[in-house]
Amino acid sequence: MARIELAPEIVLDFERILEHLMTHAVADAPRRLDEILAALDVLEQNPLIGRPARGELRELVMGRRSRGYVALYRDVPETDSVFVLAIRSQQEAGYARD
Repeated sequence: MARIELAPEIVLDFERILEHLMTHAVADAPRRLDEILAALDVLEQNPLIGRPARGELRELVMGRRSRGYVALYRDVPETDSVFVLAIRSQQEAGYARD
């Protein structure tokens, strides 16, 4: 089972996401962050589940529409670790449809 580690910069991603949700008066904004963290748990058992991105990086797509996010991560099998490097909304990452 892989150990999931969040890059320190993830805090800034969560702050940005929370600020956006609060600006748009989303009632369950803090719960959305909990949902993102829970979705990352899949990487413990399935670190290769995300689609290949650039280089050795992968992207895990979580949720959809207004609850859709993308986590950029790197699997390091030698240390049985997954390093989550960034989290963006799907729209911010360029995946949302108009």
